[in-house]
Amino acid sequence: MFRAPARTIIKNNRLISAILHRKKVKMSRQIHARRIEGLDKNIWVEFTNLLADHPVVNLGQGFPDFSPPNFIKEAFTRAINNGPNQYTRGFGHPPLVKILAKFFGKLLGQDIDPFSEVLVTVGAYEALFCSFQALIDDEDEVIIIEPYFDCYEPMVRMAGGRPVYIQLHPKPVDGRLMTSADWVLDPVELANKFSKRTKAIVINTPNNPLGKVFKREELQVIADLCVKHNVLCISDEVYEWLAYDANEHVRIASLPGMWERTITIGSGGKAFSATGWKVGWAIGHKDVINHLQTVHQNSNYHCATGAQQAVAEGFVKEYGCLGAPESYFFNLRQELQLKRDRLAACLVSVGLKPVIPEGGYFLIVDISAVKVDLPDSKIGQSYDYRFAKWLIINKGLATIPVSGFCSSEHKKDFENFLRFCFVKEDSTLTKAEQILQEWKITMLT
Repeated sequence: MFRAPARTIIKNNRLISAILHRKKVKMSRQIHARRIEGLDKNIWVEFTNLLADHPVVNLGQGFPDFSPPNFIKEAFTRAINNGPNQYTRGFGHPPLVKILAKFFGKLLGQDIDPFSEVLVTVGAYEALFCSFQALIDDEDEVIIIEPYFDCYEPMVRMAGGRPVYIQLHPKPVDGRLMTSADWVLDPVELANKFSKRTKAIVINTPNNPLGKVFKREELQVIADLCVKHNVLCISDEVYEWLAYDANEHVRIASLPGMWERTITIGSGGKAFSATGWKVGWAIGHKDVINHLQTVHQNSNYHCATGAQQAVAEGFVKEYGCLGAPESYFFNLRQELQLKRDRLAACLVSVGLKPVIPEGGYFLIVDISAVKVDLPDSKIGQSYDYRFAKWLIINKGLATIPVSGFCSSEHKKDFENFLRFCFVKEDSTLTKAEQILQEWKITMLT
């Protein structure tokens, strides 16, 4: 057997040692970018992993478990079988941006240029990301209304901005169920949140998780402050077609002085009950949208052509019957209002206190009167997190803790609430009702 000379072995060993040392030194450096520090935890990842291990009735995640309407599925099928299956225009498939400009131009009372004032994105999520990345600079302040959809805070921080929070405060009610309209902003407190560093305010109407539909007067207060301080408004309106009862969805971009300083964000997935298609958009003045286009072209660049074509055909159909009984948006709103009322009635019947939402997919429920033997709190585990996990594991019912939609300093104010999604098949709601009724006997003291 060949044996290398001792000098060669020593030399090779030193070389290997040096290589390993260099690797160790290299790996000991910080790998991650500082802008993502502290942003690794995500409520959806955590609860999706938990649901994978437990069979549940899922009233947690915000998606319909029923099928989109046939006309939109047929449009998608045609797009795949007969239409373009290759790249389309990077900022949005021409048929889609044209109908969105026409559709929302009518609603906003604004002439919208389809090619410079509409950006199609991979869901509303990407529209939000492009907005923060394009418009928020280091140390810019962004006002966020609590409770808020959970991605707003990390997206602001990743852009280098600083979130500034203002809470919706519940008003006292006498002898009736609370509604989301009972949660309001303090105008003086809001005005004091604006400073010389304020770059933008984020609003979400109808709100997730609360279901609040901001009234015109409330939006006017926000608009007046935006104009006074020359602040942008990022308006997340993905549930715009789902305002219940006599509530009206008012678009803040339609108020005086707001078109040129508002980014209106929408969702084809929410509009047509096809959330997995991930077609969203941002609409606004060309001098604002062009910056979002820069981020989009250097990150995602392009969205699925077939899904865009299908959503375009859906909006063409809706444009001809908007507000009429044959409108899908009209019928979906009517159907979901019945589901909302059904779930709320069930929750009341077992002794819980739902907050009746004016719009959206969700209602939140006060669980402070429920007595259960929860595991000891882990560090950072709020009461509603432990309660929601207990409910999944022990009762087979999935909900989402509302403190996950709040800043760290305000989680305590919302840890007695769970979020329920009612945009589900009647059979799903029936199963949830059975779980709640069976639990009723031991639920309350």
